[in-house]
Amino acid sequence: MKTIVYIDGFNLYYGCLKGSPYKWLNLLELSKLLLPKHEILKIKYFTAKVSPQPYNLDCHKRQYTYIRALHSLGCCEIYYGFYLSNIKRAPLAQPTAEQKFINIIHTEEKGSDVNLATHLLLDGFRNRYDSAVVISNDSDFATTIQAVKDDLKKNIGVISPYRKPAKALQNKATFYKKIRSGVLQAAQFPATITLKDGKVIHKPSSW
Repeated sequence: MKTIVYIDGFNLYYGCLKGSPYKWLNLLELSKLLLPKHEILKIKYFTAKVSPQPYNLDCHKRQYTYIRALHSLGCCEIYYGFYLSNIKRAPLAQPTAEQKFINIIHTEEKGSDVNLATHLLLDGFRNRYDSAVVISNDSDFATTIQAVKDDLKKNIGVISPYRKPAKALQNKATFYKKIRSGVLQAAQFPATITLKDGKVIHKPSSW
């Protein structure tokens, strides 16, 4: 079954990679392990570029290294949204008589979910796949997934990075799976990757 895999990078990271030793993840190998009966035509990875943070100065360098590793697969396309930060006023968990609220910097990823849904629909409409697979647990994709199945008459699966499934996705998809830690462990890039131009990239030391 000719398949395109659509990956919600933000959801994947916070669902099963953050705090784990499996961030150096080979998305093609992951897809093959999870979908052994599918021919993986392409992987579309949706993310946003991070900026250095006071508590995480090298995060952008690690992301750049990982994106280079994904490009080395030859079948992985990267699509960027963006981060939007603004100041919000929020109530304190333990307010005092002197202070009940505090100003916080609130950061959201914008655009990636719209980009993923658009590509999923357009590729189906243009008959670029027999089957589509969405790696996400975001219930916002439920309507798009149902449209691919009911209107475009395509096979569509959802693979959740979270332990607790989003029932809205589970009910709309043709099939549903969860990512287990054993699969993540088996789908890691080698510590060093030699690119076609002879350059070598290394797994970030903190990963």
